[in-house]
Amino acid sequence: MPKVRKVHRKKTFKVNINRKKLRNKLRKLPAITCPQVKEAWEKTRSTKSNLTQMGLAYDANASIKIPSTKSEMLKKAKLLASGALVTASVGPKKKKRVAKKNSVALALEADANAPRERMFRLPSGQVQFLTSMMDKYGEDYQSMARDKKNYYQLTWKQLRAKINTFKGIPEQYAEYLVNKGEIVLDDDTQSFKDTKRKLKI
Repeated sequence: MPKVRKVHRKKTFKVNINRKKLRNKLRKLPAITCPQVKEAWEKTRSTKSNLTQMGLAYDANASIKIPSTKSEMLKKAKLLASGALVTASVGPKKKKRVAKKNSVALALEADANAPRERMFRLPSGQVQFLTSMMDKYGEDYQSMARDKKNYYQLTWKQLRAKINTFKGIPEQYAEYLVNKGEIVLDDDTQSFKDTKRKLKI
């Protein structure tokens, strides 16, 4: 029986593509938003070698291999068949490359562990609803649940959770307390917004 002939794709010259621009685009440095990586990046090296030098993974699947169920079952079957408890895989071990620019990975780790400013805020409509409920009922959550303004039919536990969340946001809760008159500002002439700017809340 004769062999199947390979079908070669016909090479065509594309007039609409500027090859010089395309080459320069491929050589150009990729858009790196991380300042630590951008500083340590070498233009002459490839992306993979740059990242391995920094101690970062180019392919997460290759660096942290998750064994498949089939391979795990085969290992167990071989162990049971041989009767041995533990079998060490004998073979040449690959040498791990030591990262030359290990400081990049350490700097990224330190940046990730650094404390962040909490940016969470409740929407103004929700704040208005919660503050009106707190003014009317105080901490009687069951009465809040029965109120006719509770359009979304929130249970008393849901209302309590929302109010606790509101109390956990210092900027919004402080503004509510100032407006209510429970917190008195040092300078009465200044508004709460001016004080906020000064304190940088």
